[in-house]
Amino acid sequence: MILTKAQYDEIAQCLVSVPPTRQSLRKLKQRFPSQSQATLLSIFSQEYQKHIKRTHAKHHTSEAIESYYQRYLNGVGRNGAAPVLLDLANEVDYAPSLMARIILERFLQEHEETPPSKSVINSMLRDPSQIPDGVLANQVYQCIVNDCCYGPLVDCIKHAIGHEHEVLLRDLLLEKSLSFLDEDQLRAKGYDKTPDFILQVPVAVEGHIIHWIESKASFGDECSHHAYLHDQFWSYWNRKICIKNSQPPWRSRLHMTMVASLVPLHSSPLLSSYPWPNPTCGKLSSTLHSAHPVPCTFPQITALGHLSGQR
Repeated sequence: MILTKAQYDEIAQCLVSVPPTRQSLRKLKQRFPSQSQATLLSIFSQEYQKHIKRTHAKHHTSEAIESYYQRYLNGVGRNGAAPVLLDLANEVDYAPSLMARIILERFLQEHEETPPSKSVINSMLRDPSQIPDGVLANQVYQCIVNDCCYGPLVDCIKHAIGHEHEVLLRDLLLEKSLSFLDEDQLRAKGYDKTPDFILQVPVAVEGHIIHWIESKASFGDECSHHAYLHDQFWSYWNRKICIKNSQPPWRSRLHMTMVASLVPLHSSPLLSSYPWPNPTCGKLSSTLHSAHPVPCTFPQITALGHLSGQR
């Protein structure tokens, strides 16, 4: 399925006024029936996370925290079984799991002799039964299971989907009889930053020589492409990356594959004997080819790279 930039912008604009609830996702699906649930959920999650990052600071002032805590206490005082925290999070437009963290930290500061550590907070959010107050434990649990963008449950689902598609990609490489090294094998060789797979024998894709494959279980919008380039892909040694439309045969939900080449200078692209990474590779070019706008394809977005050939 092809998702054009205009279609993506329309969905993103629609999400500006939509609260992060499952009911909102159902309405989104009704408005865009041609898009899959997985596509809409991934875009929804990314756009909402951008919103949370923009508004995060105002929810963490001492005044805001105290106000939220007092409203929580008043709410459970009237009816401890009501979803007080969840309603509060929705009212102030903040992620339920993050609201639960704020209230839990404030509660522990009041009832514990020492400030709670981050590991203790994370453990209680993963398992609310560890929270010493039963009412608060139930309130936190409601926030966790009703948050479709943040929290330990969402993190677990994202991790499982990412692992699932790495397995699918591995199976495809084996099916095609391609020789490769995976991330664990590369780390065992001492590499600190590694793609998911290095092809021991490079392959040609649409005129480009491909040496490595990186899989991401998320929608590849322009913002995420830039972030991954800055945080990860530029460190894969001296290459120019070109974003291209692609419809490979192993399309799968919430799956983006980044593929780039690593061709040493003065050697045949297909017969290079240099190991990866190689300090003799060509000079890094920091430009993106503008002829192929992103986002362009969902669920499979492929970046094909080649060296500039200059030191």
